[in-house]
This record gives sequence, C-alpha cells and structure tokens, in this order.
Amino acid sequence: MSTPAPKLSAKQVQKLARARMGRTGETYTQARKAVLAGQAEPSAAPVEAEHDDAAQLPEYPAPESVVQYDAALWQRVLTQAGVLDPATGQPFTQAMLAGLAGGIGFMVFTFDYESGATATVVTRAHPEPYVETLIERLPVPVRQAHTTSAKAAAARLDEGLEAGRAVVVRVTETLLPWVKSTAPDTEAESVDLAVLGEEEKFLIDDGSGALRELRRGQLAAARGRRKKDRHWQAWVPEALTPEPGAVNAAIAEAVRATSGRLLGTSELTGIPDHFAKNFGVAGLRTWAERLVGTGKRDWPALFADPEAYASALNMVNGFFAAGRHSGQGGFRGLYADFLAEAAPREGLAPLADAVDAYRDLADQWEGLIALLAAEYDDAASHRAQLAESVSALADAEQAAAEILAGAADRLEP
Repeated sequence: MSTPAPKLSAKQVQKLARARMGRTGETYTQARKAVLAGQAEPSAAPVEAEHDDAAQLPEYPAPESVVQYDAALWQRVLTQAGVLDPATGQPFTQAMLAGLAGGIGFMVFTFDYESGATATVVTRAHPEPYVETLIERLPVPVRQAHTTSAKAAAARLDEGLEAGRAVVVRVTETLLPWVKSTAPDTEAESVDLAVLGEEEKFLIDDGSGALRELRRGQLAAARGRRKKDRHWQAWVPEALTPEPGAVNAAIAEAVRATSGRLLGTSELTGIPDHFAKNFGVAGLRTWAERLVGTGKRDWPALFADPEAYASALNMVNGFFAAGRHSGQGGFRGLYADFLAEAAPREGLAPLADAVDAYRDLADQWEGLIALLAAEYDDAASHRAQLAESVSALADAEQAAAEILAGAADRLEP
C-alpha cells in the first residue's frame, strides 16, 4: 500500500507549479492541477494540441488611457489572445473596438419611485447590447457561454484559463468585496471582468490598474446572482489576424447602424415606439424640453426638492465619471478616433468627412459635463442653462449624424 502524499500548503503548491511550468511548458493552471493530482511530468515535450500557443501569447497589458470601459477591457483581452488588426499588424485599438460595438448613441430616462426619482443618461450605443454586438461584429472566433449551472460555468472558465487565455465574465457589481455600496443586489449593475488566472485565488482585471483577487466561491456567487447574466462568459480561443475585407464590412455595418440609431431612421430593438423619443437626437431634444417643462414628469416637478435635484445631477455625473454607459466627451472623441482609423481602409474613405464634426462634438459634450458638475445658486436658472446647452448639442448631433449617414451611403463594403 502506498503512503498518502503529505498535504501541501498553498505556497508550496504555487512554488511546485511554477517550477513545473518551467520544465514542461504547461500553463500555471495546468501545472497547478497536475501538482495537486500528483500527476507525473511528461517524459518529453507535450504533444502539440489546440491552444498550445499559450506560451507565445503576449503578456496581458495593464489598463492605459481608458475612455470606454468595455472596449478597453476587450482591447486588453484581444491583445493577450494574440489577435491583430490586419490594417496595422498591431492589436485592435480601443477606438476601433468601441466603434464596432456601435460607438455612440443617446438615451435619457427618469423614473419616479416611492424612494425618489432617478435620472439616467447614456451616451454610448444603446439599447442594443454593447459587448455582444462587438463580439458579433468582430470577425474573430469568440467562445460565449451562458448557463444556469455553476458547475458547468466553473468548468468552462477553467477551459479558457488552461488555454492560457483571459476569460471575460459578468458579475453583480455589489457582490465584489472591493465595491462599497448600499444598493440592493436586485438594483445593482452588472459589470464585466477579465479573469486572468488562478494562483491561491482568481486574479481579476476590473479596470482599476491593480489586479484583484477572488476566491472561487466569491466569483461563483457574483456570477450567479442575476438570472439574465447568470454565468455568462466569453474568451478568444486562438491567435489570428482576421481578413481585411471582413473587418471593413463590419466597420461599414457598424457605422450604418450608428447613424440610423442617432437619426431615428432605424428601429430600436426591444423598445416600444412610444419610448423612441428618449433615444438619439430626439432623446436630446426630449431632455432639453423636460429640463424646463411644466408637466408632472418634467424635471422641475420630479426634482422640485433641492436635495432631489442635487441627487439627480449626482446620478448623471456618476454615469459620465464611470466611463461605461457615458463618459469623456460623451464618447464622441473616441468615435472620431474610430472614424479616423477606419477611413484609410479600402472602401471606407468617406468616413473621413465626419471626423471633425465628432471632434467638435466631444468639446461640446465636455462643456455640458462641466455644467452638470458646476455649483449653482438657483436650480431653475441652472436647469435653464442645461436646457440651452442640451438643445445646442441636439442641433450639432443632428448635423454630425447627417454627415455620418451621407458617408455611410457612399461606403463600398
């Protein structure tokens, strides 16, 4: 009878796994599992298998110059997966990925609850799902999975990590131990994170610039809380450079969808017709009217109390500060970068016509953002200033979107 092996401490497992990695070429997760299982090392170099290029993959980059959270997260994930833009031979940029996801849009909504009224302002592409649209348009294989089984989700997560890839997962934000919030889980945002590997705990990229750590149980609980997002994940199984024509066609499709969404010439998926006035250029005009309107659903009535008005402004400012649904320059500067990157590609030259308009719009959005955060003595006067700024933005957005639509009509792909 063989004598059971002594139980190893976490630090001993980590040390042995790293040593095994150096000898066998296995990923850390593969080596760690082998150490824990007591598996013998292969006598020769491992047979080439699917995903065996993990050792040659680039390092996972740190967040840098993040403007839109999800586009920047996927820029890091695709970079680490070895996916390159055929036009440059370099990783896809944040601007290009943001544009493919739909780039920009507008939505404004207020809700009047017993606990108080809320205000939401979105300046990215909406209402279509931003990340899923990016994955659908980008001509790169991405393995998406969605399951109600925590066990199946864990196995799929391990599959991606064992291939040496970062895996994007969706979690309920308030269940993350580093997030301080008093909001109930049912009202909490979902947010995507990248799981980079597992040592004693999972290593997590949440865009903060520092890797976080989560135990398996913590991650499983955060992934499984919301039924809509339960155990969703996505990862890129192979390093490749997609065909230029496929990328160019995706860019053209994205631009046409964006101009249609802004001008209201295309149907908004899943949105009843009577809510269409809250989206695109029409949404900006609706907001300008409601900032100074006299109806019970207008801002002077909804946020009549000084504290309620201050709270509404804080909510809107929070959206711009977070960089997910709204952000710097209303994401218009990032969209101008996308158009400038796209225009030199075959068949896409007309997109250059809209670059300056969106750069100018970014400055106008920054003016509105500053006004939203400015101190004021009189709420009514402040609302009137906001209404004037939003109305001017609506006119500029209309003009820019018409230029974009005209350019889209002349694209060749």
